[in-house]
Amino acid sequence: MTGELGGSSPAAPEARRPLWASTAIINGRAIARVRFTSDDGGRIASVEHDVDARADDRVLGTVVPGMANAHSHAFHRLLRGRTHADGGDFWQWREAMYAAAASLDPVLYRRVARAVFGEMLVSGWTAVGEFHYVHHQADGIPYPTRHAMELAVSDAAVDVGIRLTLLDTAYLASGIGPAGGPATPLLPEQVAFGDGNAEGWLARWHALRDTLAATHGSTGLVTLGAALHSVRAVPIDAMRTILASLPADVPLHLHLSEQPQENVDTLAATGNTPTALIAALGALEERLSLVHATHLTDADIEAIGRARATIVMCPTTEADLGDGIGPARRLADAGARIAVGSDQNAVIDPFLELRGLEAGERLASGRRGRFTPTELLTAGTAAGYESLGLGRHTLAVGDPLDLVEVNTTSLRTTGSDPAQLALTATSSDVERVVVGGRVVAERGRLTGRSARPETLLAEAIVALGSST
Repeated sequence: MTGELGGSSPAAPEARRPLWASTAIINGRAIARVRFTSDDGGRIASVEHDVDARADDRVLGTVVPGMANAHSHAFHRLLRGRTHADGGDFWQWREAMYAAAASLDPVLYRRVARAVFGEMLVSGWTAVGEFHYVHHQADGIPYPTRHAMELAVSDAAVDVGIRLTLLDTAYLASGIGPAGGPATPLLPEQVAFGDGNAEGWLARWHALRDTLAATHGSTGLVTLGAALHSVRAVPIDAMRTILASLPADVPLHLHLSEQPQENVDTLAATGNTPTALIAALGALEERLSLVHATHLTDADIEAIGRARATIVMCPTTEADLGDGIGPARRLADAGARIAVGSDQNAVIDPFLELRGLEAGERLASGRRGRFTPTELLTAGTAAGYESLGLGRHTLAVGDPLDLVEVNTTSLRTTGSDPAQLALTATSSDVERVVVGGRVVAERGRLTGRSARPETLLAEAIVALGSST
């Protein structure tokens, strides 16, 4: 598929040189004069503190660990700045989202995803979990090329150099259905998302795993995860079948209680909250990441914390769609891990997601400092990497050498304690981005490319317009 977009082949990767940072934020502490080397796989081979740069080192300023965007729908970026005039709520916005999904084919989706992933990279995200459910043609018929849409997304990630966990999503119903009755079938605008039943989705997922290993396995950039869209979009028996068949080491994600209506429908149909339902199915465990978790009961919070599941908060989207403010601090205190994501990509800025996480808590509680700067940075880095199945990410030996260099002398950051940059910086302060020991973005531009992400996106939008 790479050749379908003439002139868009990946740039040759920059050689991995030792990296020296004047300051590195490691485990919440500002460490001076740090030198990193990496192995051939882009993992940290050595870390030296309080040393001078050597002649062959790439010299950086203040760096933080690379950020993990633990929840993204790349094509939602097409709706940015186009859904505000008429007001409404989540359900009204969803109709515009369906129309955007229907406009895509594999070539166009690769263009869009490449631009969006490029925007993520230059903004400081070094890894992304793409919650992907646009699997087939608009009428539900598979594309002639098997896994065409999944390859479009993975090709785009490899092309720009971001780490991708492709969270291939089971989406089999439009609603949970009445008590004791079957789930509601997919709506016409949803049939592109479906695979018929759990067995159909599992067969496609296992085949996709082999395809991605053969296509992108050597890059070290692509990981296949899995997702159940939500308890309203995957029938209970189908969830049970999928959970029994997925390998235990596969990261698993699920939208949970984003809207009160989901809770009302699930209680009416099953007598359980969505959290209690997935717990009864045996899915509430440490490998599970729950997205949003906005409307929870006390018992829900206790159960999630006890399982040490991850909660992926998406503050800019939850604000944009009027979802509400989730109980992030209470969940963390109960034992859950907190990560963040950009979700609908109305905003692509890891620092604003972290700031939004803390701001929501302050607005709801009337107190400051609900999350410490170290906790916020951990949510944006280590917790997100773990959620995406990417392992430990603390800038220790053996971890991926993924870094973000932050300008500490801008109008926003001048005077900031380096350990508190998460509360003052924005994506505009990102100087360089390193993935696997290589600089992949520098001052808003993808390394080795003449086009900036905004140009790539504009070209994609023009292409979409000409195809309709």
